[in-house]
Amino acid sequence: MRGAHRLHTRSGTSLHRRRAGVPHGRVDAETGTVLGASTAAALAFGGGGEAGSDASSDGGSAESSKPGAAEFAKARKKVNNEDYEAAIPLLEKALKKDPKNADALNYLGYSHRKLGHTDQALGYYQQALAIEPKHRGANEYLGELYLELKQLDKAEERLKVLSTACNACEEYVELKEKVEAFKNGQSS
Repeated sequence: MRGAHRLHTRSGTSLHRRRAGVPHGRVDAETGTVLGASTAAALAFGGGGEAGSDASSDGGSAESSKPGAAEFAKARKKVNNEDYEAAIPLLEKALKKDPKNADALNYLGYSHRKLGHTDQALGYYQQALAIEPKHRGANEYLGELYLELKQLDKAEERLKVLSTACNACEEYVELKEKVEAFKNGQSS
């Protein structure tokens, strides 16, 4: 899926950006305030972790007042622009303000994985799942990391968690496709 890049928040909401680098949803770069009624950063802070939760937002005012929200919103923008190195310190600041932010941990894992720091990525994904075991994004991306590390059995464990957490949600479907592709590549 080369045309779009997406990340998942705890509620399973995908964060997409078009190839041109324009993120869906908008964040005020100066204040970090989330703009728009259903932006992904707002959902990350307001959308609970239950599968199928459909968080509503009042435009971000409550969510952006959560500790670390401004840093998280700025980091999300950096990740959507594939500027992972710039996102990492912002995510670390967000975590200092809100140490139990599973979405920030997931983004740290994702950013480190994209930079090739597999050990650090693994640690952040595991921390996110310690806080929120059914975090859809962290389960999917940890499964993808396990495939990169050629640990099929562990990737299949993440797939099993997703199957019970969200019953054929986007994260499950995408990880299942990657697991199947991995298996087909091994048997060739």
